[in-house]
This record gives sequence, structure tokens and C-alpha cells, in this order.
Amino acid sequence: MHHLITFACGAGICLASASALLAQDNSSPEAQAKIEAGESVYNNNCENCHGDQLVNTGQTFDLRRLTAGDRARFDNSVRNGKNQMPPWKDVLSNEEIDQVWSYIRSKAYQK
Repeated sequence: MHHLITFACGAGICLASASALLAQDNSSPEAQAKIEAGESVYNNNCENCHGDQLVNTGQTFDLRRLTAGDRARFDNSVRNGKNQMPPWKDVLSNEEIDQVWSYIRSKAYQK
């Protein structure tokens, strides 16, 4: 699969694609620790609105629908708020936001 990606794209895009593929590997102890930390941050700050284990009641955006390409959108929404969601930039650190992203991506519909 890596050869197909390398053949199909230019050098800069290939490096980004390879990084994205490697980032999806959640099997390392470091990745698992980050996901677990993200689950804790999520449970303490996000679960009330977005649901237990990302399963919401339909009242808010289903975070499991976020794709790898939605990271900037996610960061902006978390930091600055969106619609009914308040801003979290003064509540969550960059590391905590990154941990929550890892947790969400581990449960996403589209890996």
C-alpha cells in the first residue's frame, strides 16, 4: 500500500500521507496512553454534551464523524466554541486538546 501511495503522489504529499498512515497506528504504548488520557479529559469536560464514549443523543455533533482531515476544524471549535458549544481555550491545554483528538480518532467511524 505504501508503494501505491508513493507512486500516486508528489514527494511532499507522500510524506504527509505516510505520516497520516503511521499516525493511525494506535497500538504503541505511547499512543494508548495518549488515548486513555484523552478519554479522561473527554469524560471530565465533554461527555455531558457529546455523550458517554462519544455516543450522543443527537443534540450535539457526533464526534465519531470527524475524519483525520478535520483536525483544524476540531481545534478551532474546541478553542473558540461553536454554536452552543462554549470556548475551551482557557480551560484545556494544547496537550489535553491533542489527547481528546486522539481519543476521538480512536473511536471514529472512518479511520
